[in-house]
Amino acid sequence: MSDQHATPITVLTKTVWSPTLFSFTTTRPDGFRFDAGQFARLGVNPNELKHTKNAPDERIFRAYSVVSSPYDEMLEFFSVVVPDGAFTSQLQHLDVGDTLYLNPEPFGFLTLARYQEPAPKDLWLLATGTGLAPFLSMLGDLMTWQNYDDIVLVYSSRTHAELAYVGKINELNQTFAELVESPAKLHFVPIVTRETVDGCLNQRIPALIDTGELERHVGLTLNADTSHVLLCGNPDMVDDTKNALKNKGLTMNRRGVGNIAVENYW
Repeated sequence: MSDQHATPITVLTKTVWSPTLFSFTTTRPDGFRFDAGQFARLGVNPNELKHTKNAPDERIFRAYSVVSSPYDEMLEFFSVVVPDGAFTSQLQHLDVGDTLYLNPEPFGFLTLARYQEPAPKDLWLLATGTGLAPFLSMLGDLMTWQNYDDIVLVYSSRTHAELAYVGKINELNQTFAELVESPAKLHFVPIVTRETVDGCLNQRIPALIDTGELERHVGLTLNADTSHVLLCGNPDMVDDTKNALKNKGLTMNRRGVGNIAVENYW
């Protein structure tokens, strides 16, 4: 569907996580539906933002994975600041009350519904940076906690300041532990690659897979017969991690069969 049919939405809140990362919530139009893990196309007209003066009167659209669950009343998005980017250079200055535009059609296939074989047992969500967004949406969906025995959320950032949403991850774990009779066990693995931080691993995700350190740390095995593995983040991480997983006998998910599904997040 064309971006020309985009619907105006209003910014409700904004959170600055670090100089390079921020998130924001918006109103959710009636009838907008999506599956956890999908992304939306957001538009901004710099001329309509409060901080901007004499900007061109045109809408710029980019794809953003949705942080919020399919059942939340608001929409939430997670963004990196690209100083020279036509979109985020404007978006980083958002104020509450500003207007954005939402393409009414969701996009993307990084969803749990794509898996037919193997059957759900252990779910591995491997993210860098803002690639965390679709996995937070999945963790906000009751079915995720009901369908799996174990969920491994691996979240890598460069610095401790960029390790966002840790409080929300713990909150989701507690909430669904109380809602589901036999919920999946969440194994949260934070990684900080450019600093040494207590409680965090310190190597890149593919290296941790190659050495077996990730599996030892979690106490689970990446297994072609049981594991669903989703990757979202920078292309280098995605490519290197795919290779590391393939070396362990896991396969790309094709037509519902296989272990690995990916999203390059820029």
